[in-house]
Amino acid sequence: MSFEIFLMDGYGVYVWSSFGFTFLVCLFLYIRTKKTLKKLEKDFIKEAQNLPEEQFEDIRKQKIAKEILISHSRS
Repeated sequence: MSFEIFLMDGYGVYVWSSFGFTFLVCLFLYIRTKKTLKKLEKDFIKEAQNLPEEQFEDIRKQKIAKEILISHSRS
């Protein structure tokens, strides 16, 4: 494999730096979104636990709430 492939006739610096920058931005956004989701799930759990038992059971039947409650009980 030739090093010329990575140089791309002098444009490699721009192309590879663009790929690197894009990767870093996507990674940053992924980590930030994941952190925000975990915080919102914790807030949801706190609010759900403060509800009366019958309302809590109604929430438990919902698919998304069920997934959040299950994932929270695992950790």
